[in-house]
Amino acid sequence: MSRFKQIDLSRIRTISIAERKSMVTPRRFARVFDPKKESFSRFIASLPSILVGEELRTIVEDIVNARRKRKPVVMLIGAHVVKVGLSPLIIDLIKRNIVSAVGMNGAAAIHDVETAMWGKTSEDVAEHIKDGRFGMSRETGEFINTALKTASVYGDEGFGEAIAKEIIRRKAKNRKLSILAEAYRHDVPTSVHVAIGTDIIHQQPSMDGAATGEMTFRDFKVLCSVVKDLHPGGVVLNVGSAVVLPEVFLKALTVARNLGHPVRKFTTVTFDMLRHYRPMMNVVERPTQDGGRGYYITGHHEIMIPLLCAMIKDRLR
Repeated sequence: MSRFKQIDLSRIRTISIAERKSMVTPRRFARVFDPKKESFSRFIASLPSILVGEELRTIVEDIVNARRKRKPVVMLIGAHVVKVGLSPLIIDLIKRNIVSAVGMNGAAAIHDVETAMWGKTSEDVAEHIKDGRFGMSRETGEFINTALKTASVYGDEGFGEAIAKEIIRRKAKNRKLSILAEAYRHDVPTSVHVAIGTDIIHQQPSMDGAATGEMTFRDFKVLCSVVKDLHPGGVVLNVGSAVVLPEVFLKALTVARNLGHPVRKFTTVTFDMLRHYRPMMNVVERPTQDGGRGYYITGHHEIMIPLLCAMIKDRLR
């Protein structure tokens, strides 16, 4: 006989399933899609109206509505977005006047420059760290660091604009694949936000800390100017940045509100492969807590972002 007492369930009160509020019915299930007979629009409609399946459609609606109302759609991107080959899709959204501002971290700018100038980017870190060769591509450092130093002294543009102009001035072979250059050509503000010591060009002799700091500070002010116009109905997409861009965005939002701009009632979305603390707090939750809505979509960028872009374009047909 057991020494431990078991609770008596005979007096439990049950309810009828007819009385219970249920969140899922077959009406919300996925529908089998036939690619031989149906359009992409029908594929989108075939997704289940449950959780992210429904959220993704809502996000697309918010983006489309934002641009129809001439409100900002800001895309903040980490390095992985460029290095997995998504630049053509972001550039396409820029050309179609869907993305109205771009922010990126320093590593994304490096991949953008290397692709535009030399048609290749991304190295084997594990291999090159062994003997100190990691991040020592001389041309990359000299291109970016020299452009920043020159512009910090002789111009008033920020990091993103200075690099974009240099890519265009040098007639880079792959400049049409540069988010920085194409955004500049289409008058779309592009800001680069750097934490000194995080990027490969910071470890090279051409690095100028004062110039880099000044140029990225100018871009912070550019982003603040963009963020102030989000109210009401704008959208901020944080794609693949776990620390730098969520922190920068939160500060830009604070600046805008401190200056008297009522920046509320907008949508924020983080797309990433994993859930991280700062994107959840600083992009999805805190900025929208008193008006607006935030979403966190997990999945590989090379799958989720092409799907998002295709859904947006389909909705605008």
